[in-house]
Amino acid sequence: MRKSYFITGTSTGVGKTRIATGILAGVSRLGFSTAGFKPVAAGCERTTDGLQNGDAQKLLSQTSLSLSYEQVNPIALEPAIAPHIAAEEIGQRLSAARLAGFYRGLMTNSPNFSVVEGAGGWRVPINNQENFSDFAKLIKLPVILVVGMDLGCINHAILTAEAIRKDNLVLAGWIANQIVPMMNRYKENISTLQHWISSPMIGELAHDPHATPDETADQLNIKSLI
Repeated sequence: MRKSYFITGTSTGVGKTRIATGILAGVSRLGFSTAGFKPVAAGCERTTDGLQNGDAQKLLSQTSLSLSYEQVNPIALEPAIAPHIAAEEIGQRLSAARLAGFYRGLMTNSPNFSVVEGAGGWRVPINNQENFSDFAKLIKLPVILVVGMDLGCINHAILTAEAIRKDNLVLAGWIANQIVPMMNRYKENISTLQHWISSPMIGELAHDPHATPDETADQLNIKSLI
């Protein structure tokens, strides 16, 4: 089996890493080899092994193949700001083609299953002409949309789903992640999203900032992704 998905979100901070690691944990439990990939990470910290990002470290921890940190996160940027701004500040230029090259390099390790985690939302720039969706279009993966359930999520989710389809990519499914303890009219928001987004809801996560990847996997329809 060779399956890969691109994970995007309605915004930053909506739980893409939680979902990515949960999916990897669930697939690994089924006996498949896995790999996580975060091509660009801003907000990295200096370690004895160089700049590293907490989200990328979590992806590496759920990667069953023996990969280095640099293979999982080839571009690590220190400032916790938009990736293209962080790269410009150190004189580095990002490009969709370069990110696609890193992805293809990772895939030479032949994982059964992999997830690619984007940065922020679908249209986050990587330079003055391209954004993350241009990278997604190059690698042509089906997309999983993480919807941060909070005020404004309906508009953000519908616009993102429309943009993904406009880019001629498959929206494989979406996941509702409760990023606040109690959202007003939560069930009504879920029903509205199910009406307006034709792709299936493949998970509904309770608010739990400390959930483990295995606990997250239990709330996802992992078998629908195999």
